[in-house]
Amino acid sequence: MTESDKFPFAVRDYLNKHGIQVRVYSKAQTLDKIPIEAILLGDDMGKVQVFLPANRLLDLGRVRQQTGRDLQALAPLEQQRLLRQLGLNTLPALDLLTGLETLIDESVKALPVCIIHSGVRNVLLELDDFAALARDEHTRYFAMTDEVPNTDLDYELSLFDLDREAINQSVERFTSKRIQQRLEETLEVPPLPDTAQAIIRLRVDPNADIEKLSRVVARDPSLSAQVISWASSSYYAAPGSVRSVQDAIVRVLGYDLVMNLSLGLALGKSLEMPKDAPEGYTPYWQAAIYTATAVGALQNCIPREFRPSFGLSYLSGLLHNFGYLILAHVFKPQFSSCCRLWEANPHLEPQVIEDHVLGINRDQIAASLLQSWNLPKEVVVAIRHSSVQDYMGPYSDYAQLVNLAVSLLRRGGLLHGPAGRLDPMLFSELHITPEDAKAAIEQVRDAKDELDHLAQGLLNS
Repeated sequence: MTESDKFPFAVRDYLNKHGIQVRVYSKAQTLDKIPIEAILLGDDMGKVQVFLPANRLLDLGRVRQQTGRDLQALAPLEQQRLLRQLGLNTLPALDLLTGLETLIDESVKALPVCIIHSGVRNVLLELDDFAALARDEHTRYFAMTDEVPNTDLDYELSLFDLDREAINQSVERFTSKRIQQRLEETLEVPPLPDTAQAIIRLRVDPNADIEKLSRVVARDPSLSAQVISWASSSYYAAPGSVRSVQDAIVRVLGYDLVMNLSLGLALGKSLEMPKDAPEGYTPYWQAAIYTATAVGALQNCIPREFRPSFGLSYLSGLLHNFGYLILAHVFKPQFSSCCRLWEANPHLEPQVIEDHVLGINRDQIAASLLQSWNLPKEVVVAIRHSSVQDYMGPYSDYAQLVNLAVSLLRRGGLLHGPAGRLDPMLFSELHITPEDAKAAIEQVRDAKDELDHLAQGLLNS
């Protein structure tokens, strides 16, 4: 196979026709370089494609100012239809390839090298000349993007206080009132559900046992039904029928998993699903269950002497996106703007968009709230740093497990979001081989139908 055989015919034909020379790289070979993204937008006047560096945020307000058009991200089905017509998995930044009107962000000119997607996932092309991006005389350059903000923070737990201060400042900015109350009062988030409070108390009860946990869960009919449904699912393949919460604990799920599963479900059900949501993104409960299941499968790959707590790891995965629900609840007017920008910037982590719009992101706000609710520090840290691949502070294994699970699920097409880089050090820190990690994600893929069924049950309850 030649280098050119690594990318689709439509791209090879285009490059040959226009005499464009390229060098072919795997994504891993270009981690230190910034590729150019092609984003599809549309309005009543038609579709356009926008080329911008992968480290820039496409600001739809600026696009409107520059073009006089109310362009929004093209619906996922329309994007997939166009890619299928061209035989592509990803869209290369070549203006004449699609036949669409092309807008290029001015910041592209400052890039040291011209690297574009090839049409195949994880294969990139380096072009000799930036002029290859804009061969159409009607292609225009605009200033349409912002720099991605630097959100790196120190890793000390004490800095959750800084997160809380940032949250208060963000709320104050949008409500024009002084912040004088505790976090949960300031944010007008519902109080910690009774069931969750009881489970948290049970965690520190030296006399806690299966009977006490069963009674707590059984007091909440919806939660009790979900735990029994979980234990009865084909994913766990329990012999015979599961008739009670105690039966689910003893015969199938175990004390630790039921405690943390119940806590995660109780918290997740404390906030409503937002009515507005970004198109094409994995639904909340589906993403939560995929991630928790992947974390559990990865956990089993770790040698026993290095394994963190299974229950706390599972809970971290289940709640990893809890901040999304809080943002939708607290920042209702701005949440819609975030949705449109998430759709228009699929190459960026959602947290980057939130920092741009709100000055705070879902991880910070969720970690601060969960800390005020006295959830285990392991879970709070895992959620606060779940999108930080090189976090090496306290309880780093929990954060790294969630990060690895999300990254691998994205690469496998099970979660929406940028796959990004995957640092080999992450595997060594967790004592997991890439081969074992791949097999763990395949377990999730094989169980997808059953996991989807569980997610639908949560949505309907």
